[in-house]
Amino acid sequence: MKKFDPAVAIQDLNQIGEYHGVNPSVTDSATFAFPKAQTMTDTFHGETEGYFLYSRHWNPSNKFLADALAAMEDTEAAWVTGSGMAAITCAILQICSAGDHIVSSMTTYGGTFAFINNYLKKFKIEATFVNITDLDAVKKAMRPNTKMIYTETMTNPLLQISNLPELAKIAHANNAKLVCDNTFTPMMVTPAHFGVDVVIYSMTKFINGKNDCVAGAICSTAEFINSLTNVNDGTAMLLGPVLAPQLSVSILKNLHTLHIRMMQHSKNAMYLAKRFKEIGLKCNYPGLPEFKDHELLKSMMNEAYGFGGMISIDMGTADKAAKIMEKMQEEGVGFLAVSLGYFKTLFSNSGKSTSSEVPEDIQKEMGMSEGLIRFSVGLDMDIEKTFETIKKCIESIK
Repeated sequence: MKKFDPAVAIQDLNQIGEYHGVNPSVTDSATFAFPKAQTMTDTFHGETEGYFLYSRHWNPSNKFLADALAAMEDTEAAWVTGSGMAAITCAILQICSAGDHIVSSMTTYGGTFAFINNYLKKFKIEATFVNITDLDAVKKAMRPNTKMIYTETMTNPLLQISNLPELAKIAHANNAKLVCDNTFTPMMVTPAHFGVDVVIYSMTKFINGKNDCVAGAICSTAEFINSLTNVNDGTAMLLGPVLAPQLSVSILKNLHTLHIRMMQHSKNAMYLAKRFKEIGLKCNYPGLPEFKDHELLKSMMNEAYGFGGMISIDMGTADKAAKIMEKMQEEGVGFLAVSLGYFKTLFSNSGKSTSSEVPEDIQKEMGMSEGLIRFSVGLDMDIEKTFETIKKCIESIK
């Protein structure tokens, strides 16, 4: 069997613009004309191809990007949204209804945790949070009304690796769907190959790579994407978190360099992880052989793209972490900022930022230190210089 390469899959689409431009055109129409009244009616009912109804439903520019994402994920279809949270919330609400139950990874992005733990209570949807690496705990948490297991391929911010094949078996044995956020690991892992039913992205991060827009994506079967966009009961269609076509075209162009960027992010992160280890820092990176889930990630990854650009180090206290981050920004290492996947290195104290929605007692239960600094390693050409600067910053803080 030929190895799947997501970069090649995108390249093979050979998308051409409306006037034969090498980049697809920006279609900035909100509404679209029909040659006949019956065609409009048929389009409302989802019975036509090649016609567009209204840009909240579909737009040609968004379709170009969605097709490329589906190719990258090896899924039948995809849909793009105005933010990563829009992708997460629409996917969850399309699958779950009042009275349903979700089993979710305890270690997950703070916004996701807050939506599942707090907001879904409005809809009487219950959730059980577990250590997603403990498969027995996942099995025990399943109920007759469980409709979904929700996880991240590489969890935020502890970088745990989800055993996607085994989680898929548990979900499907209980007539539930496995939904996976792949934001940290685009191209590195192809979740659909391991039984994941719905793949979610915040495209704001690695996929776009420039932190100049907010966007999300949902990749799945054609049936699921069609249900999301159904004019009568599709969550995405009715809640309306549409992505502007101008942004779709920009993200699509950036998508074509993602494979190169992921290789460099991974190369730089591996270098820093090894050097951090040499100087005795408490460093967490999936590429290190001693990392708990190292072999599991190796068994699922597309090898060319490395182990990713995310690292964490534990400085013990939030106060020390804050001082070190301020010093690193002052010395030009990167930016004290949330988000990730940028060409500059970004760092933040997760417990006080992207995981602050998670109660402190649960942060402790999941093993998150108050001094945890999460790094999104950039595309630095001289990563040795970056390391030396980080080392000096750490040494200067007593």
